[in-house]
Amino acid sequence: MSAILEIESIRQEFPVTKRMLYLDSAHQTPMATCVRQALSEFLAEGNEMAGPKPVWMRRVERAREGVAALLNASPSEIAFTKNTSEGLNIAANAVPLSNGDTVLMLEGDHPNNAYAWLNLKRKGVQVRFVKVADDEIATAETFEPFIDAKTKVISLSHVTFHAGQRHDIASIGRLCAQKGIYLVVDVMQSVGVLPVDVRKLGVSVLAAGCHKGLLVPQGLGILYVKAGLDELQPAYLAMSSLANPPEDYIARPDDLAPRKDAGRFEFGNYNLPDLHALSSSIDLIRKTGVERIEAHVLELGDRLIAQLERLGVRLVGPRTRANRAHIYVLDLPVAEWLDYFTQNQVRVSPERGGIRISFGLFNTSEDVDQVASLIQQRLSRGAHPSAATQVD
Repeated sequence: MSAILEIESIRQEFPVTKRMLYLDSAHQTPMATCVRQALSEFLAEGNEMAGPKPVWMRRVERAREGVAALLNASPSEIAFTKNTSEGLNIAANAVPLSNGDTVLMLEGDHPNNAYAWLNLKRKGVQVRFVKVADDEIATAETFEPFIDAKTKVISLSHVTFHAGQRHDIASIGRLCAQKGIYLVVDVMQSVGVLPVDVRKLGVSVLAAGCHKGLLVPQGLGILYVKAGLDELQPAYLAMSSLANPPEDYIARPDDLAPRKDAGRFEFGNYNLPDLHALSSSIDLIRKTGVERIEAHVLELGDRLIAQLERLGVRLVGPRTRANRAHIYVLDLPVAEWLDYFTQNQVRVSPERGGIRISFGLFNTSEDVDQVASLIQQRLSRGAHPSAATQVD
């Protein structure tokens, strides 16, 4: 059992661990008890007090401050969205791009990032895809040969969902700063699991949903927009987006100036229940320590890789610690293995390269040994890994 975290107290926050072997945090994390309690408190307030909106709005700002602290950002650089896809689409429509401008992306990265930029093809914007093998990571050197005078944006995931690569965002950020290129990063798979420092990474815009490492149910996202990028303008406008919203709720056609902070990208009502829960989940994450969560999932990954070597099962993604995080794809045929894991009360995900195992802060070394034992049992009955049975 890992000595890095107070694992027993953490597991008490996640009752699902008593019911199944949950190895699917890259899909969605199970609800923590503190998050459930926060949601229950919100519902009780709405039920018993008809919604104390001033109190709820103060909590929105507390959640904003919590997100900012987690990212080493200013609260004024944080906006709330519905999900990662909305944040990436906000970024794609905010960056000043014109006919012939180019966006660089990684081939095979999350499709919703690609579609946000591909949608701009109708405006003449070109999207170029750069190839990186599943066991490699992207660095500044990956993109530099493809940059020319028309390159305006590089957009990619920090950690990939399909092979678990942890790309070198900091080196790419330095390259973008040198070349005057916007860097837009999807941190859906890394925030809350790995340290994400927007200053060190050098990102222009960062987007994520909150239902994975941030432990909150679906329907809430975060958006970081670097201060000073005033040329990034919202595609949609509402009172909450304005620098001078009309107090009498009568639209002023001559005063449409948006806010200077990231709030210019917010419009309409907030997801108040999830924002209330987000403060509780961030408290849990910060109390545990993101660096310790990172060390914990990497330690579990070390143990899993050793078990895979023993079993002759190939790992699809990177093996080096610095290049991986909490996501591990096993080269096991989905059609043959997914039902087997389900029948044995193991939650995993099918992935393009095989079976994806992804760890959370509540997983243990015993969890790793248990899933390895299940794999060994099936292999001993005549099942086989995919054609490539040798570990790299």
